[in-house]
Amino acid sequence: MSKDQTPEATDHVTASRVLAGDLVTGPVDRFAEPLAKVLGPRSAGALAKLGLETTGDLLGHYPRRYGDPGRLTDLGGLVLGEHVTIMARVVQATVRAMRSRGGAMMQAEVTDGVHRLSLTFFAKGTGALRTHESRLQPGRTGLFTGVVSAYRGARQLTHPDYLIIGVDADDEESALIEARRPIPLYPASAAIPSWRIQKAVRQVLDPLTEDEVPDPLPPAVREARGFGSRHAALKDVHEPFDTRQWQHGRDRLRYEEAFVLQAALAQRRARAEAEEATARPPLAPGEPSVLVDFDASLPFTLTAGQREIGEEISGELARSRPMQRLLQGEVGSGKTVVALRAMLQVVDAGGQAALLAPTEVLASQHARTLATLLGPLAEGGMLGGADHGTRVALLTGSMGAAAKKSALLDAASGRAGIVVGTHALLSENVQFADLGLVVVDEQHRFGVEQRDALRAKARTSPHLLVMTATPIPRTVAMTVFGDLETSSLTEIPAGRAGITTHVVPADNEAWMNRTWQRVREEVDAGHRAYVVCARIHPDAEVPARDAGPDAAGAAGEGKGAARRRSRTDDFDEVPDFLDLDGTGTGSDRPPLRAVLEVAEELARVPALRGLSVGVLHGQMPPADKEKAMADFASGAVQVLVSTTVVEVGVDVPEATVMVVFDADRFGLSQLHQLRGRVGRGSAPGLCLLVSTVEPGTPAAVRVETMAETTDGFRLATVDLELRSEGDVLGAAQSGKASSLRLLRVVKDVAVIEQARADAAEVIGADPDLEHHPELRAAIASQLDPEREEFLERA
Repeated sequence: MSKDQTPEATDHVTASRVLAGDLVTGPVDRFAEPLAKVLGPRSAGALAKLGLETTGDLLGHYPRRYGDPGRLTDLGGLVLGEHVTIMARVVQATVRAMRSRGGAMMQAEVTDGVHRLSLTFFAKGTGALRTHESRLQPGRTGLFTGVVSAYRGARQLTHPDYLIIGVDADDEESALIEARRPIPLYPASAAIPSWRIQKAVRQVLDPLTEDEVPDPLPPAVREARGFGSRHAALKDVHEPFDTRQWQHGRDRLRYEEAFVLQAALAQRRARAEAEEATARPPLAPGEPSVLVDFDASLPFTLTAGQREIGEEISGELARSRPMQRLLQGEVGSGKTVVALRAMLQVVDAGGQAALLAPTEVLASQHARTLATLLGPLAEGGMLGGADHGTRVALLTGSMGAAAKKSALLDAASGRAGIVVGTHALLSENVQFADLGLVVVDEQHRFGVEQRDALRAKARTSPHLLVMTATPIPRTVAMTVFGDLETSSLTEIPAGRAGITTHVVPADNEAWMNRTWQRVREEVDAGHRAYVVCARIHPDAEVPARDAGPDAAGAAGEGKGAARRRSRTDDFDEVPDFLDLDGTGTGSDRPPLRAVLEVAEELARVPALRGLSVGVLHGQMPPADKEKAMADFASGAVQVLVSTTVVEVGVDVPEATVMVVFDADRFGLSQLHQLRGRVGRGSAPGLCLLVSTVEPGTPAAVRVETMAETTDGFRLATVDLELRSEGDVLGAAQSGKASSLRLLRVVKDVAVIEQARADAAEVIGADPDLEHHPELRAAIASQLDPEREEFLERA
């Protein structure tokens, strides 16, 4: 690094800048320095392709693993076309002129002790290759990177970039030291290999002093846990002299990730505890109560879990501090009844409850379900309604003017004790008489702006209940929903039959024929069938995002316009494409099946002749979506071809079979949600996962695991192990710091628990972190201030 780029005498350096004519001075933030300034534009440009823009980004780009100079890569496993970085020993290297085409060529061979690999270099003359020849001496070990190709049946790397271990040093002693050190191997790209990243890291890290490296871990926490400074930890992971050193540094930085996140969650809990809510206690015995009458009218008995969690929620609603609770449970475990009982307690106490749903289809179904469950209790003030009953209002963005005006009046007057809706509930023109409880159904993003919008609609902070049907492992709950108390429903109500799942090879004609025969058998028995596809249009380039109410004119739009539509208040779900096995829509795999083409094909399938086939997707006008669901529920439509808009909450007890095309392209959590749409009545359910997956891939593990178990917690754990934590925790973090780099929420239970306890103690003594500015800054930089409070399923 040149002295004019990063002077080494930088302790307590101050920067001066002129803003609006005023001279402002302050300490230089070395971690915010652009890499272009520190390393030069060429290196910075290559690093930018990895998302690394500043020195802080680069120093947070930790090695993926460490190479042992004595351990060579197995060359027998190299795949043609793959970009690789290997460690191998040079066997020979020869330079010769090429008579037929002119110029010169050098051919070298490297080995892992068993297999061999060719390295080929071309130049205009032999002189240009002598440097390579002198470096690639037999017996030397190096790191070689390039794309694996083949020439005359032999695998080779053409013009590979390489680093000879122990050679690139100023003197022999330094070379010997370097040759014995663990070799950091970084996530790299074709633009910049691992060892060039290592050189860039050293160039940035070596001049830094301990005072220039902000440390979010308070000294007392570091001392209690036996950790050194962050500066030392960065040295340990990027420049280790032995295995013990990089392991120690990694442990310290892993704990730091957990601690910063848990501190943010502890702050959130502290803020909630400091807020004032209106207590909504149960009515005294003998008083007219919607909740008591509802309980008496139930045609079934609550499970022990429903009663126990109901009592917990009831106690929290009676406090003058806002409830913050996550209610999770298996598909069909009865979360809606638990939530309704909480809403009715608030209604009894003179308040109102709002239920936010992610899609218009689900919001409409919730409103119908609640009204059906309540019966005359949902007809307050109406002829035949209960004297002390209430009303259930539905509000979505696409409603007609008259219906919307009526719903707005019901909410503002308090006539509707329960208001169900999509994102439209948060708009400025929606007012409540006395909002006391907000129930957020899963997948609905509920962030800072939304919470502030609801606070403005309530005299005090409303109580909050978040529901998810995706079982969440305990460590994920602590990490993503750490500001919420968690309740879990594990029992399935009596009378529910089980679900059987099979994987169907998409290219096996006999199996596919049998699939449609099974669908016919179920329909002939009086049942219904879902067929789920990943996209809407067969000619779409990407999986279609089901659009919202403004999709009424989608039929006349071009595909590009449909894809560019901005998000509205109808969050119809997009397939959870993970592509963990590297098989995206741009690969040579068959194109994804689409709703419109499959619906046409099914009309021609002999086994389904005479059946009514309907379609449902988010680009349909809301009235058409409502009619599609109503026809399916009534039996007018027997086979419904749909996108994943049916994934959450759609409840048709007569649906007993589901066929999922391209099942290997969905995440386990989403497949579990989809499967939960069948077998909701007394008849057993059948889920058929149509797949073209290659055995042994992560996608194969997903579909095979689905066929093996219906245990949602096991599925959630396997899903988490297959996914990166950045995906899982995307709801809690965003931006460049969106992925956890070292923390693994399944494996690092002890680390998370320790960090949670330490963070609670620090925040308890200093809620606003006035005495811990570096921790406060770390929370601000790592957790996006808006998405920090998103409550979204993992």
